[in-house]
Amino acid sequence: MKYLFCFLLVLNVGYAQTSSRLKDLVTVKGVRENPLIGYGLVIGLKGTGDGGGEITNSSMKLMFQKLGLNPQREISSKNVASVIVTAKLPSFARLGQKLDITVSSIGDASSLAGGTLLVTPLKGGDGNVYAVANGALSIGGLKKGAEFPTTGRVISGGTVEKEIAMDFDKKNSLRLALNNSDFTTAARIEKTINEELGGKYAIARDATTIDLVVPVNYQRNVVQLLAIIENFRVHTDNKAKIIINEKTGTIVAGGDILLNPVAISHGNLTIEIKGESGGSDKPNHLYYVDQKGTLNDLVKSLNALGATPEDLISIFQTLKSNGALIAELELI
Repeated sequence: MKYLFCFLLVLNVGYAQTSSRLKDLVTVKGVRENPLIGYGLVIGLKGTGDGGGEITNSSMKLMFQKLGLNPQREISSKNVASVIVTAKLPSFARLGQKLDITVSSIGDASSLAGGTLLVTPLKGGDGNVYAVANGALSIGGLKKGAEFPTTGRVISGGTVEKEIAMDFDKKNSLRLALNNSDFTTAARIEKTINEELGGKYAIARDATTIDLVVPVNYQRNVVQLLAIIENFRVHTDNKAKIIINEKTGTIVAGGDILLNPVAISHGNLTIEIKGESGGSDKPNHLYYVDQKGTLNDLVKSLNALGATPEDLISIFQTLKSNGALIAELELI
């Protein structure tokens, strides 16, 4: 089966092109979102609900009892659906702050369109209730037919009811974690912070962790310190790595990928990568790449020769097995 071929090569050509803000490279320990989850009922559906079921019926009976009613018979309605409600509690969330919530059917409901979520407590991983959610659902794409009508959103449908205690401004030290582990980048972050702050305040513990001591003049003013530090620019380093998606024919290569001398014959293609002392006489079907050539040079030339995505993927795998391709190869 034929498919489109996409090749994207990312090379480190000078630090100026790879300089990034620290805020885009690291996260601060303790500063993160927390997932919330709850069980609830969606009412007001137009015959597209669960139509009964043990969980839905038990939930409706319990709800009526809380409202002071005592139904004697089992309650069954296709206008009601059992749902799981999820949300993310932002870092430093405060009482009364609004959250966007997602509502997903867990029963036999065919659509949640037009429904209203009843008041639903949302709990964190510790079992405590941190927010309460309710409101009218928005499915989206109703005119053209929603692709997943059993999942909806309630914008600002959650309200924070409990805060996570964190005396952030009283911290005497901080821990920064690299989003992508790399010893070189971690060392550069340590050096940049210490040079900019004028002292030995940061130390890289490993390829991911940088510990930072809060300077005396920023005690009880940690927010100001982070506002300054997160805008420091650091020259990141990337591994030489090629990621191949054989399903789509997509190849993404990052880092400075070089090729050692090697010769490959693949179908009607013959490729030879020589050192600088290699001979100058080459047959017409032979493609020559200097030892200093990069993967980018090879791919451009192979594309010009009419190589297919299947050809390129096979060639890269062979180059890696031979040791001529100095890069990590990953198939997804």
